[in-house]
Amino acid sequence: MTIRARLTLDPDFRIAPVEPRLFGSFVEHMGRCVYSGIFEPGHPDADADGFRTDVLELVRELGVTLVRYPGGNFVSNHRWEDAVGPVEQRPTTLDLAWRSVEDNRFGLNEFMAWTAKARVEPMMALNLGTRGVAEALQLVEYATYPAGTRWSELRRSHGVDKPHDIRLWCLGNELDGPWQMGHKTAREYGRLAAETARALKRLDPALSLVACGSSNSSIETFGGWEAEVLEETYDLVDYISLHAYYDPSDGDTDSFLASAADMEHMIRSIAATADHVAAKLRSRKRLKLSFDEWNVWYQSRFGGESTLEWAKHPRLIEDRYDVTDAVVVGSLLITLLRNADRVGVACQAQLANVIAPIMTEPGGPAWRQSIFHPFALTARHARGEVLRVEPDSPGIATEKYGEVPSVWATATHDPATGALTLFAVNRHRDGPCELEVKLPAHLAPVEHLELADADPSAANTAAEPHRVVPRPGTGLWCEDGTATLALPPASWTMVRFAAAAKE
Repeated sequence: MTIRARLTLDPDFRIAPVEPRLFGSFVEHMGRCVYSGIFEPGHPDADADGFRTDVLELVRELGVTLVRYPGGNFVSNHRWEDAVGPVEQRPTTLDLAWRSVEDNRFGLNEFMAWTAKARVEPMMALNLGTRGVAEALQLVEYATYPAGTRWSELRRSHGVDKPHDIRLWCLGNELDGPWQMGHKTAREYGRLAAETARALKRLDPALSLVACGSSNSSIETFGGWEAEVLEETYDLVDYISLHAYYDPSDGDTDSFLASAADMEHMIRSIAATADHVAAKLRSRKRLKLSFDEWNVWYQSRFGGESTLEWAKHPRLIEDRYDVTDAVVVGSLLITLLRNADRVGVACQAQLANVIAPIMTEPGGPAWRQSIFHPFALTARHARGEVLRVEPDSPGIATEKYGEVPSVWATATHDPATGALTLFAVNRHRDGPCELEVKLPAHLAPVEHLELADADPSAANTAAEPHRVVPRPGTGLWCEDGTATLALPPASWTMVRFAAAAKE
């Protein structure tokens, strides 16, 4: 059965500019994300600093603009001082978050050297779980103050003469969660975050700061946590964070394909909460959101931290992603773009091996997972301004989210070139969708790619790294300012339009 949908693309109806920081990622000291992921001295493709150049090439291809580090749950028990200075003098420590033995061979300065090679902006997280204001100030001074003070001179003695250019800092991580080292109530965290922010702004008023929001939308404190925290921090911070992971393990595929409905609900709920606090405080500031952890995660397959044995850099939640997972990731990217007026930062978690678009083998190859492709193409071609796109399509009944539209879409327009790019997902699993697109008459399609497969469980592996890739779409035709395209069942599609050649 073919369903029919329609939408209009008009460059005059804009939401917001495309923020490059929407295409962020996340590197945490968890499993093999760092060790044998981005960093593996002795690997055939490692450079002089121990960074895997095969992974660096994939990171650049992925189009990542920003990377959050070093956690995540890891940061709330982390002493940054343990991971700087001569490597042979660094202590081996225990990471309580993931029950891992950490030898601290990779730390702040190694990460910053890696970001320079990857050509990404750093986003640093501060430990406000087991540490506080003084330690946060010391880290920021070490990292960013030029010279002449205790902590800046310590950095210089470690071989880093110039200060690191780190403008974006997270005030802790998921401190609403009882699993977090240093878990706090909203009032406790809000006061600590406010005092830390006040001190950091005194050190450098140009810093951008992210306050911790709720860990997910199902936690009991969702909404209320943000309201309490922002009453303490609203005029001191630049963002409030959101985190969300979507689990396909329960077999409810229709709800899984509609995961973006929850992401949009989270964004709109927390934006409304922030606006309520602004009104209450008589503030004219409009707070942005940082969706700095999001992805598909087969979370129900993970037995929890208490089931882990102490180990050094273990294989941990190395999920294999299939076609359906990639379609959902594409729909989540669409949602972030659709809310670009409020979401200023977003980080897919994580970058390598751990629920990641890039997989590696120690001493062996690196390859792209299925979810790599919608991210890379969106990051590459979402340029200019996000357009207001409202598809008119039949609904699909889902157990978790009620009725959702079968077609989920957005588009961007680049005023400099006139190019227009459409991103669309067909959530319907039982048949294709004929999508009618009204667009400016002077535009014509120049590229049509779709990610779909007769086997929605198909995935890429080291043996078959190109099993799932975007392929040229079929069934696209244009006439009199209308493009009609066939969206395959459970698919992600991108169509780029450019000014038609003059005859």
